[in-house]
Formats: sequence, structure tokens, C-alpha cells
Amino acid sequence: MSHPRVLAIEDEPDILTVLEYNLSREGFAVVTASNGEDGVRAASREKPDIVLLDLLLPGLDGIEVCRKLKQDAATRNIPIIMLTAKGEESDVVLGLGMGADDYVTKPFSPKELMARIRAVLRRGTPRTESDQNERLDFEGVSIDPVRHEIRLDGKPVAFTATEFRLIHTLASAPGRVFTRDHLVPRVIGHGAVVIDRNIDVHVRAIRKKLGAHREVIETVRGVGYRFHDPTHDLDK
Repeated sequence: MSHPRVLAIEDEPDILTVLEYNLSREGFAVVTASNGEDGVRAASREKPDIVLLDLLLPGLDGIEVCRKLKQDAATRNIPIIMLTAKGEESDVVLGLGMGADDYVTKPFSPKELMARIRAVLRRGTPRTESDQNERLDFEGVSIDPVRHEIRLDGKPVAFTATEFRLIHTLASAPGRVFTRDHLVPRVIGHGAVVIDRNIDVHVRAIRKKLGAHREVIETVRGVGYRFHDPTHDLDK
């Protein structure tokens, strides 16, 4: 079985060396690029399983690289984890809005990064219609899209249609960060009025109903929300 291939696009030699060493040690095949232009070409040529993308790149910056990869039919389905410095919150929001899957803030621990990579790869397989109709079971929380039912510790709890779509969207990709802009088109239903900040209101209502399980929906400050990934705990 071939090793997952990772493309690391990073202009700082020391960080690139650390990435290459740790990824190789964890069994990944590694391709590197030190600028945006080379990164785009490498992604098209190598078709990696995942891209680690620094936002502060010389020339073609990380946001532009992300845009190009997501606009190209040959690379648009390759998951992207952004590597960001503190204070780049607006760029994170922009990158996630373009389709990036997650972000890691520098300085990061190799262990944390490996856990994020594995989490993104686990959910990277396209979901079929059958998969999307499967019941999602977490500790104490069961979400059944066919019955349109949520059970907490075995007991059914009433959620509105919009609330159900919102929690089901988050739970379908545990660990993935969704911006509010990402969530709006996914939760709008017939007769529902939802805007980006409206999402916060729905999340508060969902958390209230979840009670002791409210922590399964995590806030990513300044970005959006994600559903807790229980397998991430095992990777720590």
C-alpha cells in the first residue's frame, strides 16, 4: 500500500526541514516547494493526498495558491491545511471560505500537526449518498438523517429543521472548521431565513438543547465552528 503523499509549501527553510523530517518519520511521502508558483506546479504534477500551505509566501501568497488549486479541476479536491502565524485571522477566514479544510497556527507541535493531517485524510474520501444517510454516533449523541432524529443518551430531543441541518453538517466532518459563510448555504431550507451571524444564534440554541453534550460543538474564535473529533484525542 502506498504512503500518503504530502505537499509542503513553505518558504522558511528551517520549518520546511522540520516538516519534511517529521512527515517522513510518520510514514508520509513528502514533496516540498518553497514558493507559491512552484507549489501550484507541484500540486498539479504530483497530485498529493494533502497540501500543507503557508500563507506568507513570497510572490504568489498562500491565499492565491489556495484560490488557484480550488479553481483547477485537477486539484480542487485535494485537501489543504493552512499554516498561519498569529494575527492572520482574516486570512484564515478567507482561506477557509475558499475551501481550505483546516489551519494550524505557528509555532505548532509536530504531534498536533500530524493529528490534524490524519483527521483531514480520514474525512477526505468523498461521501456517497448512502454515506450521507448513515446515522452518526458519538459518545451520547446519535444523529439519524433518515429519521431526522437526534438522541442524547438514548432519548430523543426535538431540534428544528434548521438546527438539525446545522448539527448534521458539522458532525458529518468532525474536526473540520466551517466558517459561517460555509454553513449558511448548507443549513438554509424552505422558509428558513439564515444569515452568517444568524448561525451563532442557532448554535447557541443547539448547545442549550445538547445540555451536557454541548461541548461537541467547538467555537474556533474569529473563524467559525467545528464538531469535536473524538479520534483526535487518541492522536494526542
